[in-house]
Amino acid sequence: MIYHARHFRTGEAVAVTVEAGRIVACSPSDQRPTLWIAPAFFDPQINGARGISFNAPTLTPLQVQTVVEVCRRHGIGSFCPTLITGSFEALRHGFATLAQAMDEDKRLAQRIAGFHLEGPYLSAEDGPRGAHPKDYIRDPDWDEFRHWQDAAGGRIRMVTLAPERPGALAFIEKLTASGVVAAIGHTAATSAQIRDAVKAGACTSTHLGNGCHATLPRHDNYLWEQLACDDLWASIIPDGHHLPATVVKCITRIKGVQRLLITCDASSLAGMPPGLYHEWGADLEVLPNGKIVVRGTPFLAGSGHFTDTCVANCIRMAGLSLAEAIDLASAQPRRLLNLPPATLEVGAKADFILFEWEPNGELCIHHIVDEFSSFSIAGRGSSET
Repeated sequence: MIYHARHFRTGEAVAVTVEAGRIVACSPSDQRPTLWIAPAFFDPQINGARGISFNAPTLTPLQVQTVVEVCRRHGIGSFCPTLITGSFEALRHGFATLAQAMDEDKRLAQRIAGFHLEGPYLSAEDGPRGAHPKDYIRDPDWDEFRHWQDAAGGRIRMVTLAPERPGALAFIEKLTASGVVAAIGHTAATSAQIRDAVKAGACTSTHLGNGCHATLPRHDNYLWEQLACDDLWASIIPDGHHLPATVVKCITRIKGVQRLLITCDASSLAGMPPGLYHEWGADLEVLPNGKIVVRGTPFLAGSGHFTDTCVANCIRMAGLSLAEAIDLASAQPRRLLNLPPATLEVGAKADFILFEWEPNGELCIHHIVDEFSSFSIAGRGSSET
């Protein structure tokens, strides 16, 4: 199959030829395609979608497959299923079910790069805790984590925790020594505690600017400390609700595109119609604009949007180029997790998207292609021969 599209870096028309799941040629096109081509998105934080939560005690491998297919419709070729704060058994079941789904389906295994544990070792304070259920917040426990890692088949690749909790620094050291990315998030830490966490091995901040108090000391606070630390990467959620455009621009300029990545942080309610729901042990509400909140509060509960929306927003909010924004949603998460890059180079596995985009407009996925299949979104065609 030959796909004709405009290269996301250069804007030039190219013809990308795929055989047996690999790119065998990438040359100038003799056509005038209107669609663009780029590596598929990689999102390190997907909690579920369409009413399916990876934390659910009834999660099944079929439901995992459903979330994967929903994500593919938004250009997400691979992602990290994310489990949040919960009981020991609920988390054990979630990781075991995800591992079972990957063991039973080779295609699914290629579309899930590993798991992300966000909690339960977080701040219990209102604000930093966000929508995480307070009853299950607790101090880090390495033996407990090892049980979850065993259930996951060793696939937990990232853990988000608050470094101020007792035992957190030793826990971060053990995570780092075992090859798991330690991330700072949902924290009320002092600046000194942030610095100690980085010394222990923490290397990134999870959705920086969210999961924090509504008001902070204007100078000495955990946001400034994480922003100023050159040894910390950061993820952001530019879905239009989690951060205003000015904050997205500031974080992008401070961290630079080499220490930044995009996540949509899709909630289990992403893609659901407006209404009231009960999830994560709390009453949540999906508002008409897609914003998801803990009912009766200003606290967000994940995102109702996906990575394609976040990429388009980041271009508008931070003044990034198309190539820079796509790198934040594709190359950068892979770099953070030490995964092979997805490229359009000859010899690479097919893992790319074709999409419609105009400067400052929305990004509309038409096609996603990987080594197993070519998937047309909502029946829309692409420039292919």
